[in-house]
Amino acid sequence: MRRFQTHQIGVDQGDVVMFSDFENDGPMWTGDGLRQARAYVHFSEPFAALPVVKVGLSLWDFSRDTNTRADIGTEDVSVTGFAIVFRTWGDTRVARVRIGWQAIGPLRDEEDWELY
Repeated sequence: MRRFQTHQIGVDQGDVVMFSDFENDGPMWTGDGLRQARAYVHFSEPFAALPVVKVGLSLWDFSRDTNTRADIGTEDVSVTGFAIVFRTWGDTRVARVRIGWQAIGPLRDEEDWELY
């Protein structure tokens, strides 16, 4: 469990369209084997320390003719943003994906001060 040592807690959230590969025969729709897509999210304002970030599918459109395989995660979390990473493999055909995200963490207070 993560404890925040502040009374200023911020919550930022949004949705990111990762790709829509069926429209242009992109690699998620026509490819084979290991494939990945990345999107970088910038928070609306910086957190005071690393936030906790959660991601999940908010739209998925997979071919019914292949197995549905997906791995969704985050990388490079910082106080200003993070990367969403979507991976698939094998013969899976993914037409489009949208990812919802939420970040929760401490915010700076106007009364906070630092020495040196």
